[in-house]
Amino acid sequence: MDFSISPDLEDLRQRTVHFIRDKIIPLERDPRQFQPHASEEFRLSLNRLARTEGLLAPHVGTEWGGLGLDHRAKAIVFEAAGYSVLGPLAMHISAPDEGNMHLLEQIATPAQKQRWLARMASGEIRTCFAMTEPHPGAGSDPSMLQTSARRVGDHYEISGRKWLITGADGAKACIVMARDEEQGGNASMFLIPMDSAGLKIERIIDTLDEGFAGGHAVLTFDSVRAEVSDLLGEAGQGFRYAQIRLAPARLTHCMRWLGAAQRAHDIAVDYARTRQAFGKRLGEHEGIGFFLADNLMDLHQARLVIAHTAWVLDQGGKAREESSMAKVICSEAIWRVVDRSLQTLGGLGITSDVVVSRIMREARAFRIYDGPSEVHRWSLARTALKQEPRG
Repeated sequence: MDFSISPDLEDLRQRTVHFIRDKIIPLERDPRQFQPHASEEFRLSLNRLARTEGLLAPHVGTEWGGLGLDHRAKAIVFEAAGYSVLGPLAMHISAPDEGNMHLLEQIATPAQKQRWLARMASGEIRTCFAMTEPHPGAGSDPSMLQTSARRVGDHYEISGRKWLITGADGAKACIVMARDEEQGGNASMFLIPMDSAGLKIERIIDTLDEGFAGGHAVLTFDSVRAEVSDLLGEAGQGFRYAQIRLAPARLTHCMRWLGAAQRAHDIAVDYARTRQAFGKRLGEHEGIGFFLADNLMDLHQARLVIAHTAWVLDQGGKAREESSMAKVICSEAIWRVVDRSLQTLGGLGITSDVVVSRIMREARAFRIYDGPSEVHRWSLARTALKQEPRG
């Protein structure tokens, strides 16, 4: 595995670092991001800044205006973007659109790409991904999927409810997972307009995090019409396509949040270097010094795990187990880094005078979405039990 950074990639990293520092961090107190979530006008203004720097949607193919980054290059650029809570939104590499664009590049028809992907990559529109359902529907267990798609003549009718659907408010299109009655109950994916008759945003959920454009919504599908041309890929292959999307998406979450954790650590280090307590600098007290040392080790471990998993994906591996391990290792390491950083800051840490408290609120959800740590551990344990001893 070669983890060296080419001169071109290092130049791109530096451009991203300067863009985030000079153009995006100064906007972190802009009230337009809290209405109750980032307004479309604010998002588009951020996207214009990134476009001017040649940094908008760098992950998509060059034919769609991006830079065609592989996973290892994304690891470098996405971490740099994540240094600000607004960076991924500005560069249009935030969830769910980043994962949706990746999925469409892999399985969408040429017509679907022209209709949707081109507009997504340019930042013209946002989209959402509707798989999670309220009880008793699918959450961590996709086999509990309740939403149905019924073939009626020359089209489908989709009925059901989804919840915690990120970005739904303001999205122009929705990728929806539904049990396909023609396919023995196997899931199919459909890409449909959000203004389709019978598709309604029931409510916006009040959540701990607030950094995703469009918030998190409950959606109702009441016999929503989907044309055959709205089917993504092959009928009955929805669960397989979900893995095409989710394995890389788990990793890109790790990349972005690693940047945020690095920011929290840097703020804590600056404070520990200058704050005096009990006759010496705060960082010279062993307890705080150990916090900072442990942060360095967690950041280093997360970076290595991301680099390895990105390498596996770039070699064509499915990386399902690797992405599960990366998701657990990184989400928990990132949480520890942010928690120690806030503790180092003391009273300052719980205020809005520094961004660490906000990073903590945003990063806490990462241990739950795209599969809670416990579900990934359960899946990995089943894999371990099937393996033969190597000795």
